[in-house]
Amino acid sequence: MKAGWEAQPLAALCKVFADGDWIETKDQSESGIRLIQTGNVGAGVFKDRAEKARYISAATFDRLRCNEIFEGDCLISRLPDPVGRSCIIPMIGERMITAVDCTIMRFNPAQMIPSFFNYYSQSKPYLSNVDKETTGTTRKRISRSKLGEILIPVPPLTEQRRTVSILDEAFAGLEAMRANTEKNLQNAQELFESFLNAVFAERDELWSECALGELATFRNGINYTKASRGESIKVVGVADFQNDFWASLGELQSATVSGSLAETDLLNEGDILFVRSNGNVELIGRTLLIGSVSERVTHSGFTIRARLNSTKAINPQFICWFLKSGNARRAMVSGGIGTNIKSLNQTTLSRLTIPLPPRSQQEFIVARINDIRSESQRLTSLYEQKLAAIDELKQSILQKAFAGELTAVAAVAA
Repeated sequence: MKAGWEAQPLAALCKVFADGDWIETKDQSESGIRLIQTGNVGAGVFKDRAEKARYISAATFDRLRCNEIFEGDCLISRLPDPVGRSCIIPMIGERMITAVDCTIMRFNPAQMIPSFFNYYSQSKPYLSNVDKETTGTTRKRISRSKLGEILIPVPPLTEQRRTVSILDEAFAGLEAMRANTEKNLQNAQELFESFLNAVFAERDELWSECALGELATFRNGINYTKASRGESIKVVGVADFQNDFWASLGELQSATVSGSLAETDLLNEGDILFVRSNGNVELIGRTLLIGSVSERVTHSGFTIRARLNSTKAINPQFICWFLKSGNARRAMVSGGIGTNIKSLNQTTLSRLTIPLPPRSQQEFIVARINDIRSESQRLTSLYEQKLAAIDELKQSILQKAFAGELTAVAAVAA
């Protein structure tokens, strides 16, 4: 903070500093007064999410004596991620209230410009100070009283306006860079997925088809409870499916399983695992090809193993890449069971149609896919590094701003 600037507790800068209202599901209606929730509070930006909007009626507003919020008010989310993020409420053409886990701030205009605080709330010093006051183990939060004690730099209003003007221009440029980089990142990922689908659509008369059940046998993973005594063994779980193929053995979690596992419960090189069930439906049907196995390894009950028939002329990577294609994933998920949580079963997998070119052509296709995948990963890494660099530049600008060192946008760019 610049020498000569004073720091004041956040609550002391506000004419209104209060939490939102406790609104239960039974209190909600299809229309009326809009309920703004923590999900609408982005890091410095308001996220409309109109498709998920919730409301209460005017009668419920009066009965619960709700606090109405207005354009220009600032909201802070007391829940992650991150705790303490803020946004300024825009004009959305509806009356609004907010949820109990949001703190309403209506600044005293003689002390603080909302946009100045909104920028400060994105800085590392502010977020660090908030984090120090959070409580909770599984889900952190900050109380309104502790939030109100967070010290905020308060320069003169003329300095606040000058700083906001410079940051508005600088951040507009950064957001344009971010949007372009995110689009490039998305394109790189979508192009590979498009290529993967196309590669298996380019078939000729040498290709045949057969059910996966003709090429492999299946086995569900083990449902185990961690025991204090028994066999210690590495277990492949759903978290390991973030990789295209086999993670190293050292990255796998270990568990102590009561009793001794049968050989049929262990994994071999060339086995293919599927996510059978998970709270996240996007993971159902995700595949993982097992690589070199030098010790006893098994897989969790949330997965199914397919063991390919060694007498067939099939390349396991070819099969796995096909199973990763969008068309194959859709076929697996559409055949899943369950309402709230879908699950995959052996019957669905065994009926899945697999395209099979000659073995030599399988090898050629796998090499093409691996080459394109490597290029896609290179581009993805490049764009992710650019996004990280934009975030670092943003923090550098904020650091200068709240040290009173910004003189012009040109200085920011330098």
